[in-house]
Amino acid sequence: MKKLNIFRYAALFPLGLCISSPLLAQEDPAPMPVERSVFDGDYLTAGIGIAVGPSYEGSDNYTISPLPVVLGSLGGIDFQPRGPGIAFDVIPDRKGAKVDFVFGPVVRARFDRQNSIKDPVVSSLGKLDFAIEVGPFAGIQVNRVLNPYDSLTAQVDLRWDVAGAHDGMVIFPNMTYFTPLSRSVVTSLAISGEYVDDNYADYYFSISPAGSAASGLPVFTATSGWKNVGLTTLTAVDLDGDVTNGGWGLIFLGSYSRLLGDPKRSPVTSIRGSASQFFGAIGVGYTF
Repeated sequence: MKKLNIFRYAALFPLGLCISSPLLAQEDPAPMPVERSVFDGDYLTAGIGIAVGPSYEGSDNYTISPLPVVLGSLGGIDFQPRGPGIAFDVIPDRKGAKVDFVFGPVVRARFDRQNSIKDPVVSSLGKLDFAIEVGPFAGIQVNRVLNPYDSLTAQVDLRWDVAGAHDGMVIFPNMTYFTPLSRSVVTSLAISGEYVDDNYADYYFSISPAGSAASGLPVFTATSGWKNVGLTTLTAVDLDGDVTNGGWGLIFLGSYSRLLGDPKRSPVTSIRGSASQFFGAIGVGYTF
């Protein structure tokens, strides 16, 4: 069955991802019977949205940006956004299964403090290089938890920077509950966190003596630990009232995350920004 995989407020940004859901393939003759759907076999969802989020992680300044999304399935391999990036689930779904497994490669780009730095003090620290994080992700999905069409998915990413930016490692566990509210409306709630190593923490949250002299901020050394925890909610609405036949749909996404440990204590957050980080997006997608 097609899975809902919505993770990472930094993730996580799936126009149409909700439409790719257990509602479409589970075999249960109850309130919303499904014989065939656009999601049986290969399909593609393409969309565009508008997102509002912090100008960099730890900032209290917000920017507006476009949000293009492409996701789908080809030959039994699902591909999905991984904000910004992409993940491939290479384990084919089993129709009618109570439990499904998720596994595959993931690639994610990270542009923190690479552009759009509104704070002049933080800007004086200099721009950072963009990172490309690559690694595997794996998880398990339990279907029909509270009703014939819902699911609970737990998975984790393990990613390393291969672009020579932070040169560190990120562990990204997350858990998502998905359920339809009607034939045309589906929703999900996800909780996630990120654990980072010394290299990552030092690159984004430390302030060197030279940086202190340039910005006036105190010297600070950040080390490994839990960087943040977050909560994301997503609702998708099919515009013709039936998610199974594809077509046009709207999506509404909101998330809140809280920086922890040294990322929270870093002067770029504690003095110039905020540990509370909000993200919102609205978009439209087409599935065929």
